[in-house]
Amino acid sequence: MRMETMVCVFGIGMALSLLLLGLMTAYFLREWKKLDEILEYVENGNLDKLRGSDLRETRESRVISKLLRILDAAQFKEKLAMGEKAQALELTSNLSHQLKTPLANIVMNMELLRDEGLTQEEQKEFLKHTESQARKMQWLMNSLLKASRLENGIIQFQARMSGVKETIAKAVSAVYAQASKKKISIFMEESQDFMLYHNVKWTAEAMTNILENAIKYSPENGRIRITINKMELYTGITVSDEGIGIPEEEYHLIFQRFYRGKGVEQQEGSGLGLYLAQLILQHEKGYITVSSRPGRGSSFHIFLLNDCAVAERQ
Repeated sequence: MRMETMVCVFGIGMALSLLLLGLMTAYFLREWKKLDEILEYVENGNLDKLRGSDLRETRESRVISKLLRILDAAQFKEKLAMGEKAQALELTSNLSHQLKTPLANIVMNMELLRDEGLTQEEQKEFLKHTESQARKMQWLMNSLLKASRLENGIIQFQARMSGVKETIAKAVSAVYAQASKKKISIFMEESQDFMLYHNVKWTAEAMTNILENAIKYSPENGRIRITINKMELYTGITVSDEGIGIPEEEYHLIFQRFYRGKGVEQQEGSGLGLYLAQLILQHEKGYITVSSRPGRGSSFHIFLLNDCAVAERQ
């Protein structure tokens, strides 16, 4: 009787073991199938479907959640890398396009300088032109790299409350020789010195670009007027010229990188000056606008914050 009981217990134990083994096998097969389905979703790029599935608080849901976080991080890094690659390609393409003309001029001038029949005056003229083209190439490279670094946050500068008259004076001094060459007078209307939120060095560079633009498209013996107008939140610094003007449909285009107006495409220029000015002012929580009438000059309006506390809240 005892033997029969032992055999019976052993049989029940074996049966339970086999049942447990079967259940575990079924469980792992089911989990494996789910994992296989999850991996298939990932392989086919159906992450949205995976996110939208009905997941309860189970081991499966935790695995899917972790997997999605890993994949999202990987996709973000991939997009970041692709964006950096695209920016590098665009920078290279822009540099190549912009440097092509001055480089061709330098090569041509060097070939002409090999002519032993040139007079000393002709040699000086070709050398002067070659130097001018080389300086243009240098300016283009520096400006484009500076714009790219500002866009990507590589260049950082601090703004603080500073007197705006010193900034304007720096900008005017930087273009004095260019203005004198065309007999253009630059004058500023009488105004008190306002303390505005900006970086003196960088804002002076932005204003210099705007003044250079005004000088370039103004006639000889013209005038450029600078006015200051304080408002509630911002103070406006306006640079007005007597140049060729800008059509209204181009107002939103002239601050884009490398944009050249339809009426000035044949004149020398890169389309970077106003773009850089806008980037600099944006970093200071400021902005720039334009108003103009073709044939009657243009006015560029620079707006700088009156209060650094306002800038910190923006």
